[in-house]
Amino acid sequence: MLTKKYTDIRGYMLLLDIKKGFDINIEGSPLPELAKLKEPASVAFLPEIIPYVKPKLLVAQGDRVRIGSTLFIDKRNPDIKFLSPGCGKIEKITFGPRRVIKEIIIKLDSNEEYVGFDINKFSENKKFNREDIIQSMMNGGLWPFIRELPFRDIASPDFIPHALIVTIGNKEPFQPDPRVYLKEEIDLFEKGVFILKNLAKNLYIYASKDFINLDMKNKLVTHRYSGSYPADDPGVLMHHIRKDPSENRAWYINGQDVLLVGSFFSTGRYPVKRTVALAGSLANKRVHLKTRIGVPVNDLIEGRIADGNMARLIAGGIFRGYAASKESFLGLYETSVSVIPEGGKSELFGFLRAGYEKPSYSKTFLSYFNPFPLQADCGMHGEERACVNCGACAQVCPVDILPQFAFKSIVAADIEEALSHGMLDCVECGLCSYVCTSKIDLCGFLKKAKQEYYKDKA
Repeated sequence: MLTKKYTDIRGYMLLLDIKKGFDINIEGSPLPELAKLKEPASVAFLPEIIPYVKPKLLVAQGDRVRIGSTLFIDKRNPDIKFLSPGCGKIEKITFGPRRVIKEIIIKLDSNEEYVGFDINKFSENKKFNREDIIQSMMNGGLWPFIRELPFRDIASPDFIPHALIVTIGNKEPFQPDPRVYLKEEIDLFEKGVFILKNLAKNLYIYASKDFINLDMKNKLVTHRYSGSYPADDPGVLMHHIRKDPSENRAWYINGQDVLLVGSFFSTGRYPVKRTVALAGSLANKRVHLKTRIGVPVNDLIEGRIADGNMARLIAGGIFRGYAASKESFLGLYETSVSVIPEGGKSELFGFLRAGYEKPSYSKTFLSYFNPFPLQADCGMHGEERACVNCGACAQVCPVDILPQFAFKSIVAADIEEALSHGMLDCVECGLCSYVCTSKIDLCGFLKKAKQEYYKDKA
């Protein structure tokens, strides 16, 4: 990894040239067009997919709520609230095994009402009291958008981090383009940044070296990166610039969520606007859609996918997301829906083919020389077998850990050994699983072990 500093006409900043990582060359990227989606009949909140949260319901089926009404709190810290993304009637609350709350579905009224929040003390441009900002963000449902490394839990409000990182853009395939979601929203973004800079010792704005500041009045970007996925990840940034282990507990927030912070402190209302990217090789209309938090997946894909019977819907990204259904809703953090083939079908004499049109990390496939985007599917293209110590996972790991040895330590229940191999530095990008020649879900093992270690430590 080469790190260098440079000065350009936008001011002094740090440029990270990340050498490790991998860009999968697949077709289906969304076009830089923004279409407005019709208002849905229902929206939902999905507590189940928010890591670590222990929800305590404050509503029941049949209750009426407004936008900004509290749906549930986190038992670990009752001051952290999760608010309703819609106004109407609680139509259904779905529970899973062990009474896990899967969905809180709200049937929307034709005319929606908002809960108002007092933001008068934040009307002037000055350095605000940190505790006042935190309390307002927790009351207004915005605190869950700030998360903390290395475990990626909701940030602890009692801790003052070395850095709060705002990420602009995402190297994972098919994510929203910041040029689309920031267009005509620069004032809200700057307002959000102005608020957030009071929360940490340092505020870092992390963007691609190719990102243009658009119409930003201030030279906001402090750190830029070049390199393959996941060079954009805040964990990658901290891995390469930290000077002390205490800096590992950095906070981060997505650039699109900064718009929500700016909107809240401008209007006093819980913001629900979202820009969602619909993409993938089976999407015949690959666009950015202006919609809202908790939108039904079916509303996003209706009339926009080629073959729904052969497609897998992935919410949140092909490396870090999860399989969704037409009947489901988008979660609090998800801003993309990818539509790609299921795959898994056997290929006649496939072992004799050179693989010119198959995306792969392996250089034994001729697709290594194919410059055109290729069609990816969800098939394993092989079966899981024992690790052969090929080292492919370590070659792509952007934070220089040894996933294969960490994995073996986890299987052997030797967590101390796994920690020594960098388990906590894992940014959960999924690349080690993708390139593994033995088809082992290395990232899944590391992620689960991190979560169990965090819970035991707590």
